[in-house]
Amino acid sequence: MKNEALFRYLLRLGDDSLILGQRLAEWCGHGPILEEDIAMTNISLDLIGQAMSILDYAGVVEEKGRDCDKLGLLRFEKEYVNVLLVEQPNGDFGDTLMRQFLFDAFRKPLYERLVNSSDKQLAAIADKSLKETRYHLKHSSEWIIRLGDGTEESHTRIQNSLDILWRYSFELFYSDEVEIELTKNGILPDLSGIRSEWEATVNSVFQQATIVIPSNNWKFEGGRLGRHSEHFGHLLSELQYMQRAYPNSQW
Repeated sequence: MKNEALFRYLLRLGDDSLILGQRLAEWCGHGPILEEDIAMTNISLDLIGQAMSILDYAGVVEEKGRDCDKLGLLRFEKEYVNVLLVEQPNGDFGDTLMRQFLFDAFRKPLYERLVNSSDKQLAAIADKSLKETRYHLKHSSEWIIRLGDGTEESHTRIQNSLDILWRYSFELFYSDEVEIELTKNGILPDLSGIRSEWEATVNSVFQQATIVIPSNNWKFEGGRLGRHSEHFGHLLSELQYMQRAYPNSQW
């Protein structure tokens, strides 16, 4: 049961990084300014690199001979278990940064706690990824504040981005028997502590950005169970093209 739960959790962790990395890669060559084009491309590469490490380890735990190439690029749509937030379209620059910030504010405290996991390999992956993730959060936080506390146009648009994406943020804290089992074994931290830190980070940045959290309680979820938005199939067709066109290619 422990190995099955760990495998399922590693897929969740790896898929979040992989799909968000793929979304950011779509900005390559299209950034609003050269520095941001480079920054988003580098963050994309960080996330895909994290996904490779996580999915390679998932393959070891599964013991069926699959590696990051097979797990990352050769599953069917319903077999991916990323949160819906990371698969949402890039939209404009504000949409992309708001999606990134909501994710970064969660991933940083998660990695900070995973470095103390009883699973040494997972702890090592978290430790290696933490420095990158701290930079990701710094980058996205600064842009949310800059856009929110900027011009009337930038303020309105970043507020609209939050209004659209906020409903997807709750799924970051999805928990079922997988998390319960791994928390009991000391592999995962208690999500309640992570949520408190996430809320503190979000509230602080939004206050500085002069934007307001939506008052509605809509919660969109399903990604953790393989139920995805209409955008996911198009993303997957691009992500998997090379591996399906040229089988056994390697990252």
